[in-house]
Amino acid sequence: MNSFDLKGKRAVVTGGSRGIGAAIVRQLLEAGAEVLTTARSADAVPDGAGFVAADVRTRAGAESVAAAAQDVDIVVHNAGGARPHRNALGIPDDEWLDALNLNYLASVRLDSLLAPGMRDRRSGAIVHVSSAAVLTPVGPFLHYTAAKAALENYSRGLALELAPFGVRVNAVTPGRVTTPGGEATRELWADLNGDPGATGTTPLGRDGQPDDIADAVLFLVSARAAWLTGSNLVVDGGEYPRR
Repeated sequence: MNSFDLKGKRAVVTGGSRGIGAAIVRQLLEAGAEVLTTARSADAVPDGAGFVAADVRTRAGAESVAAAAQDVDIVVHNAGGARPHRNALGIPDDEWLDALNLNYLASVRLDSLLAPGMRDRRSGAIVHVSSAAVLTPVGPFLHYTAAKAALENYSRGLALELAPFGVRVNAVTPGRVTTPGGEATRELWADLNGDPGATGTTPLGRDGQPDDIADAVLFLVSARAAWLTGSNLVVDGGEYPRR
């Protein structure tokens, strides 16, 4: 049973059709929030959520999301990803730009459209979903990890700017989470390198599940985190070294 109360709150979640994003949408709905999400297909969106078809990598996509959202209280930037290569020097320019657009600039654009309303109402919560890959960057994913590192830095800076207006901004950094996208990435990594990559279990004895990350997001957007802003909550089962 969801013990958080978000009744009357309106939320936007990008990339909410599967994996971590779908878990976030479901938990926000269970807490009583009205949720609008972006996805490739409305069929994949959890029941009860609103849907807008938008490519959040573009300004036009961000504007279409903002047009569909009204007086938003919560924004969760979950959309992300990138295709790995054999090494950083082999990543073409267009994939660098795509990774930056999806994993970093998509959040910047949407915040620029939704956060002013929060600032004017002097309340709101924004969460940027990063990745523990930032803690241990490797060449094949460097375009992805560099974009997520930029996102974390931006998140801290935006938190300081919006704090005087009662708007909280935090990041959550997932470790190894079992999702369809994560499994596909591990399979591709194995094909590229002859190595299955990240396998085994964390110090807590298991890989993460989407709801583990959604739990953290739900806390960060709730009143229980009322004195928390500019933070990055690492949720990784104790796997990665801290900076």
